[in-house]
Amino acid sequence: MADAAPTTPKEIFAAMPGRFNKDAAKGLTATYQFDLSGDNGGKWHVVIADQTCTVKEGPAASPSITISMTAQDYVDMTSGKLNGQVAFMSGKLRVAGDMGLALRMQSLFA
Repeated sequence: MADAAPTTPKEIFAAMPGRFNKDAAKGLTATYQFDLSGDNGGKWHVVIADQTCTVKEGPAASPSITISMTAQDYVDMTSGKLNGQVAFMSGKLRVAGDMGLALRMQSLFA
């Protein structure tokens, strides 16, 4: 039986290093802060440096970008039920910091 798709942000963040595309991260050093509200919400940060990906629970000291949304919208976005551009345009997804990093997310994670 195949592994079920992650259904909570905690499961999604735990799976991120395994889905990381190090080739897409060549030359990139960035810290992504995720502030997720509502049920199963919380704060996580993802550090990308030297073609490696490290995920930690809690806030980052100085993130390059902060992505804010509800935990359920984040789960829906990572599973493909919610389009990231639609989420941004409709105000469900808020981004502070380097917008270019938000656009790179899709290529960084399979």
